[in-house]
Amino acid sequence: MAGSTLGTVFSVSTWGESHGKGVGVVIDGCPAGLPLTEQDIQIYLNRRKPGQSRFTTPRKEDDTVEILSGVFEGRTTGTPISLMVRNTSQRSKDYSEIASYYRPGHADYTYDCKYGFRDYTGGGRSSGRETIGRVAAGAVAAKILQEMGITITAYTKSIGPVEIDYNRFDLSQMEQNAVNMPDPLAAELAMAHLDVCHAKEDSCGGIVECIIKGVPAGVGEPCFDKLSANLAKAVFSIGAVKGFELGDGFDVAKMHGSANNDPFGMEDGHVKKLSNHSGGTLGGISDGSDILFRAAFKPTPSISREQHTVNKSGEEITVSVKGRHDPIIAPRAVVVVECMAALTVLDLMMVGMTSRLDRMKEFWAKPMMPEK
Repeated sequence: MAGSTLGTVFSVSTWGESHGKGVGVVIDGCPAGLPLTEQDIQIYLNRRKPGQSRFTTPRKEDDTVEILSGVFEGRTTGTPISLMVRNTSQRSKDYSEIASYYRPGHADYTYDCKYGFRDYTGGGRSSGRETIGRVAAGAVAAKILQEMGITITAYTKSIGPVEIDYNRFDLSQMEQNAVNMPDPLAAELAMAHLDVCHAKEDSCGGIVECIIKGVPAGVGEPCFDKLSANLAKAVFSIGAVKGFELGDGFDVAKMHGSANNDPFGMEDGHVKKLSNHSGGTLGGISDGSDILFRAAFKPTPSISREQHTVNKSGEEITVSVKGRHDPIIAPRAVVVVECMAALTVLDLMMVGMTSRLDRMKEFWAKPMMPEK
């Protein structure tokens, strides 16, 4: 299967299926010398694992990560890092019925068209469980970025009609509610809305917002590998994402240039934007200000309400999808968005190290010597 690898220098390849023996990722291009333990990665995986509230799937998985290669005596060796999480709570029989029909909103039909065959137990590679590999790799990327003073923070901006109020914005509140909203009142209203959806045997969509701080100006490549374009691709590769916007996003279509342009000024001898409508990039290259983007997540397609579909014999039928599913995707996807952003920024920073001859000469000016 093509399409399971992301990145040019910091390259990651995810593997595994929702109901297979396990899922994981191979990271190539990680620099040697990074202090790394399984706990560093587990912190991120714990944020996305199921069964933590009534708004996540009841599937019980510890999602315990194992480092299989690439780390020696607590530090990365510069060789490929292989990470694995074993599946321990598969209930494939819950999905045996869907082998004969196509679930609305799922990839069943398109996988059959592409491969002539599909893993119907939990969706196989199209399952949200595939994101475990992304999060594990993103945890490593985020740790490298932290060494350079770069931080990435995502949160749930809205659920259905309920949106956070920035006057009540408090990131510490995210850990106090089950929907990862940095606004306690909005979180309560959102959870009430989800309870109504559940009572109607339905699901709900949401928006995740992400802020990247500390990225220096100059990250990103012209044309096809713009930072903005690669962020969009990375975020859109998350299964349930249906929309992406950077900075003012779609609102720019209603603005005038005089309002949308970000003026420049000087601060402490450095050029600085006085506003940030562009969301932290110009020409697709980072401009030194905060990078701000949003991702729109569709409602969970697996719902118990009856839906119209067809089976593999071409007969029109009605179905009620069984199994263990999230009633909403956005809150658990917050950490996935962070990790996809980390992978994208780090890879482009590594690619950009060859952009200027003077910096290459400076790097190679002294002979390389082994550490004592």
